[in-house]
Amino acid sequence: MAKIKTSFFCNNCGHESTKWLGKCPSCNEWNTFIEEVIEKNKSENWNSYSDDKKQNKIVALNNVSTVKENRIVTTDAELNRVLGGGIVHGSIILVAGEPGIGKSTLFLQHGLMMKDITILYISGEESEQQIKMRADRLKMTNNNFYLLTETNTQIIFQEIKKLKPQLVIIDSIQTLQSNLIDAGAGSVSQIKECAAEFQRFAKETNTPVFLIGHITKDGNIAGPKILEHMVDTVLQFEGDRHYAYRILRTIKNRFGSTAELGIYEMTGEGMRAVNNPSEILISQRDDQLSGIAIAATIEGMRPLLIEVQALVTQSVYGTPQRTVTGFDLRRLQLLLAVLEKRGGFLFGTKDVFVNIAGGLKIEDPSIDLAVICALLSSYDDTPISHKICFAGEVGLNGEIRAVNRIEQRIAEAEKLGFEKIFVSKFNKKSVNLKLFNIDIIMVSQLHEVYQKIF
Repeated sequence: MAKIKTSFFCNNCGHESTKWLGKCPSCNEWNTFIEEVIEKNKSENWNSYSDDKKQNKIVALNNVSTVKENRIVTTDAELNRVLGGGIVHGSIILVAGEPGIGKSTLFLQHGLMMKDITILYISGEESEQQIKMRADRLKMTNNNFYLLTETNTQIIFQEIKKLKPQLVIIDSIQTLQSNLIDAGAGSVSQIKECAAEFQRFAKETNTPVFLIGHITKDGNIAGPKILEHMVDTVLQFEGDRHYAYRILRTIKNRFGSTAELGIYEMTGEGMRAVNNPSEILISQRDDQLSGIAIAATIEGMRPLLIEVQALVTQSVYGTPQRTVTGFDLRRLQLLLAVLEKRGGFLFGTKDVFVNIAGGLKIEDPSIDLAVICALLSSYDDTPISHKICFAGEVGLNGEIRAVNRIEQRIAEAEKLGFEKIFVSKFNKKSVNLKLFNIDIIMVSQLHEVYQKIF
């Protein structure tokens, strides 16, 4: 009887050890090692997925010819944007999101919309009847769309060789199981081995593969960290299940920018791409309300106008509260310190709440000026005109610093009907005032903004 070989894997980062360790030497997490069987079946050959396997040789870098990536351009402009212009042949793409957020619906819809290529949808979670019911709800048909409900990778690759699809969608990577690893589906070693097999398949056959994955309760992608290193692109599908809007965000992309996002609206007939998100991120209101300011920000290549909401109230308890949604808490504390020191506003005894409307998470420092104006508006209980927007970073001395791609922000504000935009005086060199009809107000200090608005 052959001896069973086992090893210990870190649940957090996938680090392998021959013995159990209390603390992982790679990620420094405690009590994350679990024992798994790693005996591989040497009799099976899984190294080749195509009939004409090429032999790699050493080549000089100067002799390598530059070839533009051949992409599959989908009918969904939002997916094309987050992928950098389309699906690159031979790429492997990991899509992660919370349960029930709409990952399966989104990529079933994408597969049904691409009618020019042969697509294989592999499901380890749902039956054929369940997928058919969802497709009927989407009211879409595609004669080149094929289903396979299987979790064994050996059977999956046998079926792939028969069909020879041009795109493979796997839902989900945590349900697959390889005969080469004697461990349960969803374990660290199984996820790593299955992902490695599909990575070799994608590169050898030049077939793009979508891997749909789960996330943990901490918000991280389930499985070892090496899974994110193996794939070419990592997309995060996020949003609140209580709201209709979903955000597809690029975390890693070897073929494009990592700052892109696509916005979808969940409807009864599937996901609807939102082409102009600025209109939905700014609430339509009749009354002038205090504590609201509009910020002109940039996500990837796309300019967005978002609504910043602030509420400043007298603190009831001994320690004032600082609560944010969609904004960095430490950044808010920095801005409050600037207002106290440079503006003389007493926020030390106030509870402060800041919210970015629409469920977005913004890291662009150009919304600093809008956050400060929303705070001052709530502090004085004085509304700001809904025809004014802001684009500027605030420094520690209360100065308004310049931001990049200011003309795109101004053009987006003008397109949506805003009459004034406050920008840094140091952006003057990069703005051609003759191109815009909107009133561009240049400021350099916080007290100038306060005097002009309040």
